[in-house]
Amino acid sequence: MICYDLPHSVIIGGVEYKIRYSWRAVIDILAACADPELDEQCKAMCMLQIFYPDWDTIPGEYWPEACEKACDFIDCGQKDDGKPKTKIIDWEHDAPIIIPEVNKIAGFEVRTNPDIHWWTFFGWFMGIGDGLLASVLHIRSKKAQNKKLEDWERDFYKANAALIDIKAPETEEVKREKESIMKYL
Repeated sequence: MICYDLPHSVIIGGVEYKIRYSWRAVIDILAACADPELDEQCKAMCMLQIFYPDWDTIPGEYWPEACEKACDFIDCGQKDDGKPKTKIIDWEHDAPIIIPEVNKIAGFEVRTNPDIHWWTFFGWFMGIGDGLLASVLHIRSKKAQNKKLEDWERDFYKANAALIDIKAPETEEVKREKESIMKYL
């Protein structure tokens, strides 16, 4: 994929397939892939169903290639170095602080246009400078690397722990256990 073009389709097994290229479709894919209730096969199927409007016309033997092409698109055509990375952003958890920052860069309320191309949205996201989101990501990154926080960072963290700490979504099993315990209280 060439970053100067905004792709609206991909080639899989020599056949062109339309894609859902909007930022909201990609956020839905990222949310599905972060769902602890889904195994890897279910996550892949969610990706296919969200990303490709005609996913059911893609022959099964090409599904791995289709998933790879979807991942390439989500990564904006940039290759990953393959090294494991600590998660410092959660698109759902961080939405309340991401959207206002992207709005500032875009110059309008992006939620009013669900068809904005993912690469455009991500470009705006990457243009975010200093602000609340940058502070949150900076502190998460330092904590993930077990680096000492500066005094202001420690104070900011204490005041904003719920905003900074990414909580793993509860599984259905954990929810059921909590409900059964609550019956006795």
